[in-house]
Amino acid sequence: MDAMSDTGPQIQIDDDWKAQAQRDKQAAAQKSKQTSAAPSSPSGPSAASPSSTSPARPRELPPASLATLVNQLASQAMLYLGVSPDPRGQHYVSPEMARHQIDLLDVLKHKTEGKLDDEEASLIAATLYELREAYLSVSRMLRDQALGRDMQTAGR
Repeated sequence: MDAMSDTGPQIQIDDDWKAQAQRDKQAAAQKSKQTSAAPSSPSGPSAASPSSTSPARPRELPPASLATLVNQLASQAMLYLGVSPDPRGQHYVSPEMARHQIDLLDVLKHKTEGKLDDEEASLIAATLYELREAYLSVSRMLRDQALGRDMQTAGR
């Protein structure tokens, strides 16, 4: 099915990862303000900052961090589960692609085991749990819709 029905079950999403992304964004903005306020002493072209080479930056990028990576994978999974709209505002469902994003996050969890602080490990575990729950909910809804179509077709 290409679009989610408004009458389907509502998917509950844990907002912890969203709050972490917002904190990361605020920290990056604060760091950017501090960096731009600091006097610079350019000693040639190699000392030019990225902001001096481009007059207007469309938006601030979040810091490169584990939380940002986890949030990026989670956002992609939610897009493919039809929960979040694409850049054009369209909702669509691709369980295979959602599953791939969830599997990538699981690989990250296993490859970083024992190397994360408690907050990072908790972020990955909670995000995986919520994504898996959403995936199961969407899969059940799609299965039920397919069974309903099969029943209608068989009755004709």
